[in-house]
Amino acid sequence: QVQLVETGGGLVQAGGSLRLSCAASGSIFAINDMSWHRQVPGKERELVAASTSGGSTNYADSVKGRFTISRDNRKNTVYLQMNSQKQKDTAVYYCTADVQFCDVRGLWDRSNYWGQGTQVTVSS
Repeated sequence: QVQLVETGGGLVQAGGSLRLSCAASGSIFAINDMSWHRQVPGKERELVAASTSGGSTNYADSVKGRFTISRDNRKNTVYLQMNSQKQKDTAVYYCTADVQFCDVRGLWDRSNYWGQGTQVTVSS
């Protein structure tokens, strides 16, 4: 009933910028926390940035001062602006959303959803 679709990944040179977007769609009543994670092959998925519905944000130490998470609640969309990118930022980036939605029975429910992931590659 709910889908998250990420866009904006790609190849960028070190020092460059990319902006990721993640749009949620479906029978959504409300979205609570939204966040971005990333994963490199062979390593655990790690939290990059998170945003509460009230506007609070937090970041991994490795991206503080370089990445900015923001959201447009009217569009059910979360963004990740990535500046001054480094090769170590290369990963598959996933968005997540804690969503309250209407299920197929017409009842309200709540679940955490993940996007399909988008590859970000930072070259030297």
